[in-house]
Amino acid sequence: MNTISASQADEAMQPKAKFRPLAVNQIDVAGFFGPKLDTIATTTARILFDRCLEARMLEQVDPDLPNPGIVIPFQHNNTVTTQMFWDSDFGKSIETAAYALNRHRDAELEARVDMVIDAYSRLQAEDGYLNSWYLRIEPGKRWTNLRDRHELYNAGHLMEGAIAYFHATGKRKFLDVMCRYADCIDATFGPQDGKKRGYPGHPELELALIKLGRVTGEQRYLDLAKFFVDVRGESPSYFDAEAHARGEKPEDFHFSTLEYCQAHKPVRDQREVVGHAVRAAYLYAGMADVATEFSDSSLDPALDALWTHLTERNLYITGGFGPSKDNEGLTFDYDLPNDSAYAETCAAVALVFWASRMLGRTPDARYADVMEQALYNNVLSGLSDDGSHFFYDNPLESHGHHHRWRWHRCPCCPPNVSRLLSSIGTYFYGLSEDEVAVHLYCENKAHLKVSGVNLALSQTTTYPADGRIVFGIEPEAPARFTLSLRVPNWVETYTLTLNGEAVEAQLQKGYLRLDRTWQAGDTLTLDLAIEPRKLYANTKVAHDQGRVALMRGPFVYCIEGVDHSAPLNSYLVEDLSKIATTSIDPWPNTIALEIEALAEYQETDALYNTRPPSRVSAKLKAIPYYLWDNRAPGEMLVWLRREA
Repeated sequence: MNTISASQADEAMQPKAKFRPLAVNQIDVAGFFGPKLDTIATTTARILFDRCLEARMLEQVDPDLPNPGIVIPFQHNNTVTTQMFWDSDFGKSIETAAYALNRHRDAELEARVDMVIDAYSRLQAEDGYLNSWYLRIEPGKRWTNLRDRHELYNAGHLMEGAIAYFHATGKRKFLDVMCRYADCIDATFGPQDGKKRGYPGHPELELALIKLGRVTGEQRYLDLAKFFVDVRGESPSYFDAEAHARGEKPEDFHFSTLEYCQAHKPVRDQREVVGHAVRAAYLYAGMADVATEFSDSSLDPALDALWTHLTERNLYITGGFGPSKDNEGLTFDYDLPNDSAYAETCAAVALVFWASRMLGRTPDARYADVMEQALYNNVLSGLSDDGSHFFYDNPLESHGHHHRWRWHRCPCCPPNVSRLLSSIGTYFYGLSEDEVAVHLYCENKAHLKVSGVNLALSQTTTYPADGRIVFGIEPEAPARFTLSLRVPNWVETYTLTLNGEAVEAQLQKGYLRLDRTWQAGDTLTLDLAIEPRKLYANTKVAHDQGRVALMRGPFVYCIEGVDHSAPLNSYLVEDLSKIATTSIDPWPNTIALEIEALAEYQETDALYNTRPPSRVSAKLKAIPYYLWDNRAPGEMLVWLRREA
């Protein structure tokens, strides 16, 4: 086991060759995301622990408490209960709490986290193994069903929680616990003789091991992450052999095919996104991490093809994906229904993870644009405005019966969206030895080291309300490095000035790159034109034929029944109609949109008529999609009927 100090961890996090994110304690977030971080820090982080305890999760973890037994019934042919995943919910909740404590010290919250950590420490087996289900509910069955039971997935989330808590508090207890567990896993799995060639049925551990390797400097953890990526999908199938060992037939798998868990072929041979959406994006994020960490270009063809397949044929305009409730994932190309869209919050969160890790190779706006698209729409909608309720699935049309949950039988989304948003600053920048790439715009102050020089870098902006971003650049000493600024693909015009003078910059892969010697006091101003716009789906998307969507900046807009008197599908928007900006209660600082429309109505109540509907002029008011269902219950619609 490797024990480390906070200073050693900071040194290990320094970039080597490729781009890495900043740590959460290197950046102070204000602006658009600031109030959301405050809500999570003061409200949501506590709620997560309240509801985990209400669900009886601590009873399963703490060996000093009575064993709760099976609390949630089995499903999927008596294979799985979501109770098996409880360790992951605690792991993500601890990670959220860590980021919350970094922003807002809270002795009571910290004490609750320490209580849970102490329980895990008492639970851990002598050889380091740590899974509450297999230690307390079904002892003696560890490593017998990697395909279905999330054993390694749970380990990954606990590791990420431990790393975040160490960074936030300097406390090493949980990190040491999870290093022992990582050592146990490393002693069990790998390419060496006598070890299992298994891998996570639900990917996630790959991401955690890369983080753990970076923070500890322990190469074995990085190598284990690479092993899990390399061995996945090899023939003969580990999952099939595992099923035979349990006395089961592989063909009786509830989801029929190993495409469900992306184990149908080796990852380097995969070219189409298939199966469970969250599993898919976690896997691809892990592949991107391995490609970056090991400079492994053999993964590039698969990663590029998978990205193209998802974003050009299977991505909702909101940045969500996975239309089907049946497999919580993919069906067939261009299948993007609206009212039945699953688009799980966790899938959008995982897509942000994947996009950010693709940016670890090089700044490329096709990844950052999608990261922003998912973040500002499908991800943000997953958390209510007051931080207390959560969407699991995210349709693009509602008839008034879809609402956020207080909690869920499978509560993966509440802590997942919370940990992402509470660490949002770590997605703003990518840092290499001699370059700072700016992926996302939001008011903040960051402290980093580039070209061997300490740098204070700030953004002053109200983005995305306004497209003006002013960068304050304060190196401790003059330093030459490249500053790269993303130009979103929806921007038609922009200007760039340095210390008040127009400056030319090379545009590469959607980033303006300025390579120069920077001085303290330099001010760089990027002005992005942000105008409302209409979007039309590819005609192969049958559900959106004859419809139009409204956007401004990264936001997708929707209309809600609370703002309109007629059923939402009775309105038509003309192609030539202009979009105006306005405000709306109860969000005076949020830009809403107004557009002229026509409202159709029938003269009679007959179900069918021989005469077409009559039409009258109307005006529609649209709000950012992520804000829907925060007021009175009612209809919601993203894709509006179109009148050419």
